[in-house]
Amino acid sequence: MFRLLFWIAVIFAAIWLWRRFKTPSTPRPQPRQQDATQPMVRCAQCGIHVPRNHALSRDDRWYCSRAHLEQDQGSGER
Repeated sequence: MFRLLFWIAVIFAAIWLWRRFKTPSTPRPQPRQQDATQPMVRCAQCGIHVPRNHALSRDDRWYCSRAHLEQDQGSGER
């Protein structure tokens, strides 16, 4: 009787190990952190919203790219 239980345990352990190493472990998605959120600002030229750390600013106005900064600067005040 003990031999039968021993072999059943060995077979189940072998199956468990085989399944564990056969299937690749997928990385679990990380929960979103509230600290990672950034304030958004609106581009004065085109109106698109971009994160503040990616935006360029001049005279309390925000721009999404250097091209929009230069275009708005060249057109003068609105």
